[in-house]
Amino acid sequence: MADWEIRPASRDDVEVVAELRAVVLRADLERLGRYDEERVRQRLRDGFAPAHTWVIEVGGAFAGCVSLRPAEDAHWLEHFYLAPHLQGSGIGAAVLRRLLERCDREGSLVRLNVLQGSPARRLYERHGFTAETEDPVDVFMVREPR
Repeated sequence: MADWEIRPASRDDVEVVAELRAVVLRADLERLGRYDEERVRQRLRDGFAPAHTWVIEVGGAFAGCVSLRPAEDAHWLEHFYLAPHLQGSGIGAAVLRRLLERCDREGSLVRLNVLQGSPARRLYERHGFTAETEDPVDVFMVREPR
């Protein structure tokens, strides 16, 4: 696994994150008949909250991002994207472990949604997430603190 680090996101990161989102989600959204070139980027721009987002860097270069947004009854894991050439390298699992350890210390439930059929679901299941509800597009998952 490559050396990686996370740093707090800033408003200046929004466009590079929006572009990565479009690349990472394209195959799944096309399979589901939901890919729209502009909408995929705009949804990220509309929901980007730097205060709850970290940028993942590998070798000092942008490699991905992740957000952990506090909510009334849980934290929401959102906008977790890693550059395709780094997927499967262990970096995503390491980042997820770090965030889940933080939530476990706080005794916080973690929620997320993943696209139906996405290979990312296996990563989440390996880290203790279980499906709570589903619809034709999304699987909503939850993880109890440990």
